[in-house]
Amino acid sequence: MRRFTETGIDPLMFTGIIEDSAVVLQPGARLQVRTALDLSDTKLGDSIAVDGCCLTVVEMLPGVLAFDLGPETLAVTTLGDLGINDRVHLERALRLSDRLGGHLVAGHVDAIGTIVSLRKENDALIVRVSAPTAVTRYCVAKGSVCLDGVSLTLNVVDDAGFAVGLIPHTLEVTALGALSVGDRVNLEADLVGKYVEKLLVGRTAST
Repeated sequence: MRRFTETGIDPLMFTGIIEDSAVVLQPGARLQVRTALDLSDTKLGDSIAVDGCCLTVVEMLPGVLAFDLGPETLAVTTLGDLGINDRVHLERALRLSDRLGGHLVAGHVDAIGTIVSLRKENDALIVRVSAPTAVTRYCVAKGSVCLDGVSLTLNVVDDAGFAVGLIPHTLEVTALGALSVGDRVNLEADLVGKYVEKLLVGRTAST
């Protein structure tokens, strides 16, 4: 598994519960965003998930955070697609005293998915996402998936992808309500499923 930081693999975790929908001030290799987060306990070198990608804070100004994006991050996530005034989801790393409101999220991006369809159903927005096997192999109905850093419940899963339902609260506090058909999104599969698979493969190999 790969972590998109300049410091290599570390034990940081997230929950997929978004703390702020920040505005992009400067896209590209030095990503700069304006945020409403209270940054009083944030310092240079801290890790923050940006649209589901664990990044390192390299510059701080009042209400502004900056991150350096390496070539791999730009190549395998959607962060290179961002433009000025686009919105991104921010979540600070989980503390041991925090509630686990979503599910365990590593801040890795397993693959990029594509929005196939958007459909209103009562107050919810049903989002159909095309996803590769690298993600769907760990997806189960009523399980969890991370879409642009947001922890969501899987309604339908098949070989081509999955569908999730966005309730009004999610649409209000995230940028997912602005999605359009054809948009690319960062996907992270359930971390627990990956560990279970590795343990089972190891057990099979040893028998």
